[in-house]
Formats: sequence, structure tokens, C-alpha cells
Amino acid sequence: MRAVQITELTGPDSALSVGEVPEPEPSHFLTPGEGVVVDVEATGVAFPELLQTRGEYQIKPPVPFVPGSEVAGVVRSAPESASVKAGDRVVAFPMLGGWAEVAVAPAFLTFPLPDGFDAAQGAALILNYHTAYFALKIRGRLAQGETVLVHGAAGGVGTAAIQVAKGLGARTIGVVSTQEKERVAREAGADEVVRSDSAWKDAVKELGGADVVLDPVGGDRFTDSLRSLKEEGRLVVVGFTGGSIPEVRVNRLLLNNVDVVGAGWGAYVIGKPQLNQEIGAALHQLAADGFVKPLVGHRFPLEQAAQALHVLDGRGALGKVVLEL
Repeated sequence: MRAVQITELTGPDSALSVGEVPEPEPSHFLTPGEGVVVDVEATGVAFPELLQTRGEYQIKPPVPFVPGSEVAGVVRSAPESASVKAGDRVVAFPMLGGWAEVAVAPAFLTFPLPDGFDAAQGAALILNYHTAYFALKIRGRLAQGETVLVHGAAGGVGTAAIQVAKGLGARTIGVVSTQEKERVAREAGADEVVRSDSAWKDAVKELGGADVVLDPVGGDRFTDSLRSLKEEGRLVVVGFTGGSIPEVRVNRLLLNNVDVVGAGWGAYVIGKPQLNQEIGAALHQLAADGFVKPLVGHRFPLEQAAQALHVLDGRGALGKVVLEL
């Protein structure tokens, strides 16, 4: 089968190789039994893959290996215990091996493709939307009628967070850096948008402040994110795409009785099959209700995986970046 491999840890320009590799066996390292074998039509591109090309991600398989954590396609085979069967159109999370014509995922991380979604939208559904739901609902304790501030609101996680928050009955404020990203955030459903290159914290305060801040960016925005929270607000840390890991002076938490909450989706849910199915069902319902509809901003063929990673590296993602087969 055709696949992209990371052959060395030298960054996206030189780390990737496209060629023929053996098809995977119908098993998966996350489950002792058989996995779901998927003929891949589209596969997601995310920040972990960029880090993997440099050897900077916490999961460090020996090279060469096929990266790619999320796919959409058609089930070739599935164990009897799975909720999907051969011929079903699905989205799946193999964790590795997704940048290929065939991938294998555990049954508890394989879900039906929602009606009306194309494969590229399906490839955007698990990593970003499961992260957003976990961060907002489970870790951030988001309640109907609250206000959510979303950093990086035009990216994959950001657009997903806006749509999930709207589906959960929240008001949303997006933080973006350009006019084009503002357009994308509004297309995702943001009620208000503020610019990170201006006094965004003051603008958020004028809009009434936030009950929950979702931050996949990190860096120097962190302190102002705390300042933008209402009393008893929650700042949910998702990642550090801005590059630097901020530190918090804990006296700031006392001033307005606020929380800083970590949301590490993958490590938490990987050993909880039932929770994954519950989150998948909740998102499937939000899709059926019209709230969840992934925005695919960049589509590349498999052979242009390096260019796809450069979009992320340059913080140019407008919605989800996807490879199509």
C-alpha cells in the first residue's frame, strides 16, 4: 500500500518519505484483539505529526514509521464485537498509521461517519472535536448560558471548540490574529471575535468576560486569559502551539476564585473505552442537530504531506488540514 513514513527526525522538509509499505495486520497495539481495518479516503494532519518529524512528541516510535492519528473511509473488516461492520463509512483513530491507504483502529475509537459529511470532514472529527468536547464539557464543566473564550479560533481545535460550545448552549468569543482568520472563526459560529494583535483582553472584559477560556496556544497570552475570566471561571489548557509553556503566579487564582485546568484528552481516554463511545455519541448528536460541521481549510494529496505540515508550522491553518487519497 502507499503510505507516508517518517524516516528520520529532521523536520518536515526532509523527514518524510512516500512509498510502498506492507499493509497492516487486523490488530492494534491499543487492543489485545482484532482492530477495525479501514480503507482510507482522507486522513487528518495535526500538530503532533509536526512534532514527530522532529522527535519532539511524547510518543516516539522507532523510525521508520507511518504517522497519522485520524482517518475516514470504509470498513474493510471488523471484529464481531464492534459496532461497525464491513462496508460502513466511518471515522477512526488509529493513533499511528493513518497516513496510508489502509489503517487499523481499535473498535472503541471507530465511529459512524455522520450523514452529509465527506471523508475530509470525517478526518477532522476525532482529534479536534473529541478534544474540544472533553476540554469544555468534562474538564471545563461548561454549563448552558455560559461564555467561552477560544484562542486559536480559526484552527482545527479552535473551530471545533466554537461549534461544540454552541451545541452545548454557550456564547462564544474567538481570538484570532488576522482578518482572514476572523472570517473562519465567524463561519465556525463565533458570536464575537477579537484580535490578538490588539488589546483583546480589554475587549473581552467589555463583552462581559468569560466563564471558560480554552487555550491550545499557550505563550504570553496566559496571564491575560486569567484576567479575562469571570468569578469562578476556568482556564482550560489544551496545548502549546505557540511554542512556549507559560507559568502561573498562583496568587492570581485567589483574586477571582478561578481554576486552571489541564485537558489531556488522549492520555485520559485511551484506557476508557466507554467514555470514548459516550463522547462519540454526543458529537454524533451535535452533528445531527447541525452544530458540528468541520471546516476543512486545506486539502493536500498524500504526496504533499510536507506542505501540509508547513501550513501548521506557519500557523496558517484555516480550519482542519487534511490529506486526501
